[in-house]
Amino acid sequence: MNRLIHLAVLAFKQVTRNRIRSLLTISGVASGMFLFTAVETMQSSLRIATKAGTEDSTLVVYRENRFCPSTSRLPEHYEPDIRRIPGVAEVIPIQIVVNNCGASLDVITFRGVPPEELQSFNPELKIIDGSYAKWAERSDGALVGEHFAARRGLEAGDQFEAVGVRVYVSGIIRSPEPQDNNVAYVHLPFLQQSSRVGLGIVTQFNVRVKDPTDLDSVAAAIDTLFESDQAPTSTKPEKAFFAETAKDMIEMVGFTRWLGFGAVVAVLSLVANALLLVVRGSVKENAIFQTLGFSRLAVGGVMLWEGVILGFLGGLIGCAAAAIFFSWKRFTFGNEGLTLALSPDMNVTLTGLTIAVGLGLLASLWPALVASRKPIVKSLRSA
Repeated sequence: MNRLIHLAVLAFKQVTRNRIRSLLTISGVASGMFLFTAVETMQSSLRIATKAGTEDSTLVVYRENRFCPSTSRLPEHYEPDIRRIPGVAEVIPIQIVVNNCGASLDVITFRGVPPEELQSFNPELKIIDGSYAKWAERSDGALVGEHFAARRGLEAGDQFEAVGVRVYVSGIIRSPEPQDNNVAYVHLPFLQQSSRVGLGIVTQFNVRVKDPTDLDSVAAAIDTLFESDQAPTSTKPEKAFFAETAKDMIEMVGFTRWLGFGAVVAVLSLVANALLLVVRGSVKENAIFQTLGFSRLAVGGVMLWEGVILGFLGGLIGCAAAAIFFSWKRFTFGNEGLTLALSPDMNVTLTGLTIAVGLGLLASLWPALVASRKPIVKSLRSA
């Protein structure tokens, strides 16, 4: 163990001695790992938004064969009929208004809900600025998600206008659900009138079932109930609804995997090239090491440690920069009224750092082999 530590210390001295070359290599690795971590952040956010879990208990009731919220119109009087279906625990009608129905960045989403039902349906919502009482008092009040508020620079007491809807910020909310942190909740009647949809019409119903294992049966019962009505429905689990509705966004994010793959190849090539240059420039030093009693394995070990150190430092800078960037900018993708929040994840950051170290080790294998196989006499002559 002590021997490995001594080799690591020697490798670190080698890295710091060749500062310009090391800084250029670390900068390149950091750039590649920044891109890789950014891609993995998008992929991770997408998995969270679309991967169904055993505890998921929410259904989305939408108008059949409709996608954009502006085309999904359901009678509000469906609510009591849905409540009577066996297995249903809670129902909340929602009117959705967005500034752009296609795939886009920084989408603005208003969700109109009955003010008396929001807390009972979503008890995990927390008011971090302002109050729920102020929202309930004002018909034009809005509870704004913290990420939405951060992007727009909004605080409780501010007013803002979008999509022809002007609201007063009654409070800033925080929720474990990424969707809630990127929307503005307003009173249902107010949004129906402001958007000129008309009273009694909503975009969808969110339904919570008593037992998550009954999701499919309750969804089938809802669709069967309204299949012959004026507005037939299509009911799906919330995450399945997201996956089906936001296909364009999912395809766009899926394409970024190739960018991540390219970043990995670039990092591997960069570190390998840098270490091969080190081998060529350190022929005499390696020969002296062997003359002093270093085995060929030890000479190769120093090279391996250099690769690990370069990979670690570059990966640490790149992965940390990506996490800070997404925490600061709060990017969201929007499509069909749904939002995908790109939130940094510690697991993604640690995975990126581990991959950077692994790539540094992998890239140093061939240079280490070349350095350890050169005979002492030949190295001294060629130096």
